[in-house]
Amino acid sequence: MIRSIRYYIFLKDIFILSITAFGGVTATFALFLDYLVKKRGYLTEEELIEMNALCQLLPGPSSTQILCGLAFKLGGAPFAFLTLFVWVIPAVSIMTVFAIIMSNIHSNELSTEFTRFIQPIAVGFVGVAAYRICLKVIHTKSSIILLILSAVITVFTSSPYLFPILILCGGLATTFKYKRQPIQKKNKMKIKWTALIIWISVLVLIAVIGGITQSLPIRLLENFYRNGSLIFGGGQVLVPFLYTEFVDFKDYLSSSEFLSGFAISQAIPGPTFSFASYIGALSMREYGVGGEILGGLLAAVGIFVPGTLMIIFLLRFWDELKKFRIIKASLEGITAVSSGMVVAAVLLLFEPVESNLLNFSLIIGTICILIFTKIPAPYIVIAGLLAGFFF
Repeated sequence: MIRSIRYYIFLKDIFILSITAFGGVTATFALFLDYLVKKRGYLTEEELIEMNALCQLLPGPSSTQILCGLAFKLGGAPFAFLTLFVWVIPAVSIMTVFAIIMSNIHSNELSTEFTRFIQPIAVGFVGVAAYRICLKVIHTKSSIILLILSAVITVFTSSPYLFPILILCGGLATTFKYKRQPIQKKNKMKIKWTALIIWISVLVLIAVIGGITQSLPIRLLENFYRNGSLIFGGGQVLVPFLYTEFVDFKDYLSSSEFLSGFAISQAIPGPTFSFASYIGALSMREYGVGGEILGGLLAAVGIFVPGTLMIIFLLRFWDELKKFRIIKASLEGITAVSSGMVVAAVLLLFEPVESNLLNFSLIIGTICILIFTKIPAPYIVIAGLLAGFFF
């Protein structure tokens, strides 16, 4: 009975966070620190920092993985997935509804001019993300070289299937620095492979079924599941992956639709990865509203489940794994390549935006506001939408 009450209170806290956590992973982490550590005491500050470090090693949405990892420690794998549902459903619902609205506007040949200001604003958001990520993780000559190479290759390559190869190569490129990491005493690791086997099996199964049936829903699930399994660096790194695959490569939505959706995703609470639901819904617009809702849900499942499975898998033996120097050394290359992709995303997203003084000013203005003031991102998006309606 006491345990059930504890679980209920925890899930209620997660829901409160899901509708109040604005500002991306940095702001979300600060909110976790205040709410989960200082107010509720679910874990210590040191444990939260370590959990965050572990999630940086993994592909997928780090803020979501932190919550699911905490839930796993409290109540096991089923409770982790229940926590995942409570955390993502508000943002996923909002993004799916917005996709349906955008789809109806286009099907009825209505104007989307009201989004013309938030498109350059969205480019500004990604520009700030690139700037902040580079400041945080780029500190060596090798990481600078990897960032530049990653950015150039991403800009001139239209295939999303190259991205995981870049990330792997980036990690391998810095493993030779392992001797610079401190040596720690290791004990025998006891690895439970269940979550990893499920993760790989689902990926292979949906890829095979999608290839045989050519069913759009199954292929979408595979697309997002693959992206959720390969994206290191948080929600901003999601942008070049999804833009290249769904706008450039498959033409499921236009660049203006993509930018409008990304801007809205910056104005709502919850995980940034919920942006995937918007893309999934628009990708299924030919099936009507029911298909759009299904597309949004499939995208959410695909983008969030792999990271949850990975955190469950690694938490069982993380205490020993983190002692391996080669693991820590490879992180430098992985983060450098991921950062290069975000830099490339600024150029990719700017390309379809009309080149004029107003749009350039909006991009620079957004960057300056986010860097030099404390004005929250949602206010900027709302101002952009209102300006689109009235001017």
